[in-house]
Amino acid sequence: MTNLSVNINKIATLRNARGGNRPDVEAVALDIESFGADGITVHPRPDERHIRRSDVLRLRPLLRCEFNIEGNPTEEFIKLVMSVRPTQVTLVPDAPDALTSSAGWNVAANADFLAGVVESLKEAGIRTSIFVDADADTIRAAAATGTDRVELYTKPYADGYAADRRSAVEPFVEAANAARRLGLGVNAGHDLSLENLRFFSENIPFLSEVSIGHALICDALYMGLENAVRAYKECLIH
Repeated sequence: MTNLSVNINKIATLRNARGGNRPDVEAVALDIESFGADGITVHPRPDERHIRRSDVLRLRPLLRCEFNIEGNPTEEFIKLVMSVRPTQVTLVPDAPDALTSSAGWNVAANADFLAGVVESLKEAGIRTSIFVDADADTIRAAAATGTDRVELYTKPYADGYAADRRSAVEPFVEAANAARRLGLGVNAGHDLSLENLRFFSENIPFLSEVSIGHALICDALYMGLENAVRAYKECLIH
C-alpha cells in the first residue's frame, strides 16, 4: 500500500492571504490525519509565503502520522529540520524565489554536497529522500550519496498523461525499477491528481509514498477535505 502524504502549503497560503489564523494550519493538518492520510508534508521557503518556520515547529509534536519536510538544504533549512527531527526530509533544489518545484537535482554535479547532507540527516535519525527526474543515471548517482529514497518529479508524467498514458508512465517505471535494484525506496510527487494517480500507482506497485498538495486541496473545494483525502487514498489501493 502506497502512503499518501498531504502537502498543506496551500492551506497556509490561504491563511496568509488575510492574516490571522483562518484556516488554522494545525487544525487542518490534524483533520487530514484523522481522515486517513499517512503523512503531512510541508515545504517551508525562505520568504515564508506559505508554511512558516513557526508552523513547522508547532506541527511536529502534534502529529502522529509521518512528517515530511521538503526544501533546499540551506544552512537555515538544515538548522530547522535538525531541531524538529521529522520522519523524512526531502531535498529539493529550489531557488529561493521559485514558484514551485520545477526539476530534480543534478545529483552528479552536487554529489559531495548531497552526500554530506544525507550523512548528517541520517546520523540524526531522519530518513532522507532526494528529488530527482526520472533518469537512471541520476538515480545511480543518488544511491551513491547514501540516501534512503528518491522522489520522482512527476510533472512530465502528468503533462503527457492525457495524450498517451502508457508512454507517459514508462520512463517512471524504468526509473523506479532502477531505484529498487539499487536498494532505494521510491516516492513520487508533483501534479499527481485524481485523474492520473491510480494509473501511476498501478504501474509502480512498490511505490512507497506520494506527496500531493495542490490538486488535492483544489478537489477539496468541491468534494470536501475528508472526501478528497479518501478519494486519493482509494487511488492507491490495487
